[in-house]
Amino acid sequence: MTKRSPFKYFKTSPEIIRLAVMMYIRFPLSLRNVEDLLHERGVDICHETVRFWWHRFGPMFASEIRKRRVGGMRSSRWRWHLDEVFVKINGERHYLWRAVDHEGEVLESFVTKTRDKKVALKFLKKSLKRHGRAEEIVTDRLRSYGAALRELGISERQETGRWENNRAENSHQPFRRRERAMLRFRRIRTLQKFASVHASVSNHFNQERSLSSRVHFKLNRAAALAEWRQLGAA
Repeated sequence: MTKRSPFKYFKTSPEIIRLAVMMYIRFPLSLRNVEDLLHERGVDICHETVRFWWHRFGPMFASEIRKRRVGGMRSSRWRWHLDEVFVKINGERHYLWRAVDHEGEVLESFVTKTRDKKVALKFLKKSLKRHGRAEEIVTDRLRSYGAALRELGISERQETGRWENNRAENSHQPFRRRERAMLRFRRIRTLQKFASVHASVSNHFNQERSLSSRVHFKLNRAAALAEWRQLGAA
């Protein structure tokens, strides 16, 4: 049985929809920035259309990317870096928990109102269930991590050395740039949704260009773009 195309009832071509979603999620652009860039290419749409597209297709694209990466055993189980950042929603402080592997790819994103043991345990269980158990888990000195790892029986895998968690700290930077472009968030549900989609898209296009030659970087970039253009295909 042929799978129905998710673009079936849309007048705009799938290529334009994919391009708009990629531009908005991958780069620190506002909705109106994407509208203007598409207008230069002869595509006349409203910025609210871009908002609707990313809400409709962003999670679907992210889900396909995650299935291909996890199904293809591309998730790392050597070393994970766990960290949380402060994010304000309507003036209230929330916490965005993130698990990052040794290459800087985001494995999980989780938004909460607190950062106690209960939340840390829930976040760890979610990460371990989807990606398996890591050999080393690098964290900061937040006590919630140690308490949660002890309850899971893997406290001996925890590392808290100075500067050991720079990989997680650096991985926050692309999200922070997007946060400023979006003028922060207004609902916790929107933050959770965007953080998850942004992580998957960033992982897909992350080529570690400083670690490879120009030739290999161009090949990997072209392959990532070709794979993106196939997302949502029937």
